[in-house]
Formats: sequence, C-alpha cells, structure tokens
Amino acid sequence: MQTKKSILGIGNALTDILAILPDERMLETFHLPCGSMQHVDMHTSNKIWQTLRTMGVQYVAGGSAANTITGTAVFGMRSGFIGKVGDDELGSLFKADLERNGIHATLLKGTASSGRAMVFVTGANAERTFAVYLGAAIELTAEDLDPEFFRGYDYLHIEGYLVQNQKLLRRAVEIAKSLGMTISFDMASYNVVESNAAFLHDIVENYVDIVFANETEAEVFTGKPPREALEDIAAVCGVAVVKLGREGSMVMSGNEYHFIEPWPAERIDATGAGDIYASGFLYAHSLGLPLKVCGEVGTIIASKVIEVVGPKVDIPRWKAAKQEIRSLMAAYGVFDN
Repeated sequence: MQTKKSILGIGNALTDILAILPDERMLETFHLPCGSMQHVDMHTSNKIWQTLRTMGVQYVAGGSAANTITGTAVFGMRSGFIGKVGDDELGSLFKADLERNGIHATLLKGTASSGRAMVFVTGANAERTFAVYLGAAIELTAEDLDPEFFRGYDYLHIEGYLVQNQKLLRRAVEIAKSLGMTISFDMASYNVVESNAAFLHDIVENYVDIVFANETEAEVFTGKPPREALEDIAAVCGVAVVKLGREGSMVMSGNEYHFIEPWPAERIDATGAGDIYASGFLYAHSLGLPLKVCGEVGTIIASKVIEVVGPKVDIPRWKAAKQEIRSLMAAYGVFDN
C-alpha cells in the first residue's frame, strides 16, 4: 500500500450556477449569444443571479483548479485550496461545497462580491452559454500568500488563469519550490498563453514539474503542432500532457512517450473534462504509477464527466470509474482504497 500524498490547489474561486433553460429567451434578455462566454460586470451579474434564484439551479464550487482539487479529494488525496471570495452567500456556498468534499479551504475575503460562472444549458444538444463575473476571485494577491498555507502538502496545482496576476503566480511557485513541492500547471486557455508567452516560458522552465495543455494551448506555447509541442514541453519540465479532446491524449517524460486512447463514453457535455483529467493523472502520479497509467486514469475519470451536464461527476459514475481504475491499478500490483 502506497503512502497517500497530498495536494494544494490555487485558482479563481468561482461558484458555478448551472441553469437548464426551456428556451433562449433569458439569453436574449441579457444579450448573451447562445454558446458564448461573456464577462459581465457586477450589476449585470447580480441581475442575472436574482433571476436565476427563482429557478431550480445547481450551485457547485467551480473554477479550473477547484474542479481538479475536488477530483483529487474524491480519489482520497488530502486536498486543500487557496482562493478569495466575497463576504456573501455565494462565498459561503463555495466554502461549504469544498468542505463537503473534504477539502481544506483557505478562502480569504475580498471587497468585491464572490466570483461566479453562470452556465445556461439550452436545446437538445445541451448548448452552454456562460456569463462570468470574476469579482473577489481576482483580488487574490502575492501579498496574501503565506508559506504556512502551503506547508505539509506534496503537490501544488495551479490554474493558468492566475497569470492575470504575474506577481501572484510567481510568488506561489517560489513558495512551492522552496518547500520541495511538485508543481503542476494547467495552461487553461490559449489566449492566456498567447498574451503571457515569455512569462509562462520562464515559469514552466524554472519551476513547473507537470504541464497540462490542450492541443491549441500547446501549439501557441511552442509554435509547433501537438506532437512536437509535447516534446518541447517535456524537454523543459518533468512531465508533459497534451489533451486531444475526443481523440485521447499524449503524455511524455524524458524520452518516454505514450498515446492514450479515449475511454468509451456517451458525450453530452465536455465542461470540466480537462480539469478532472488532471485530477486522475495527479492522483495516479502521487501513487508512483507508470506514466501511461497516469494518463489512463485521467482518461477514465474524464470519460465520466462528459456524460453529465456540468463539471462534476455524479456518484454512480464515480463508483464505476473507481472500479475501472482499481482493475487497471491491480494489473500493476497497486491496491488503493
């Protein structure tokens, strides 16, 4: 039996407010093009939320890093999260949702309202439209980070959106590096990579051990197609992962390369698939499993989240995933509860 390792995530603390709409009238009311992702101001955000509160909506702690950390917690890793929320109901909901999953939440209080991602699902194809208000989430600063928040954790997982504040991101990796933590970084968005290329190259080359990127992010980061991009990223950090969506994923460490086939699934909604892939990969990596198996564990759990609407895997699918993963791990002589 392997000793369980622990993981800390840091990112934008956003409560996902998921609403399934009968038609697109509400989208038209708030000038939200169907299928788009729009940043909205506090006034518009509050108007939308007040409307949604009268409906049957689902509230879950969201944001890229929080989604990944929720996954690692369900896998059984001791998991923590650092973020900033407002002194309000949504901030309390965010904290309660993390704690319900056994995550130690270090949530600092900002002056703005809590960040939220309002997700509207419409039509037979479950088309998703986003209205995002970052609010207090982006008030997290480098000065807020105390090394004590990091102490005792083995891994630090960072979402790329934090590059909005380069001082914050650099402070986080410097603390983690000084404590000997394994640092994983999800590139998050190709436009984030594009607008911060030089800074991100410095961070990846000097601090990061594991990089997660989709094929577009990898191409923008390296200027090369996905397979060559994977090699370039692996050359400057310990482990590189390039996710190919429906086509599977590629993983590389040193000269070791594996293509990971996609796991069978009925694809409904891809929200959170990359985040939950990272949770499976990091869980397997923490157990010292072979690189190929880490990718396969990530793929198995990602296949479950695309079968549901929203970024969280339901209990029956978690049970099925854990059984499939146990069988996979048993073939390598690893047994984990």
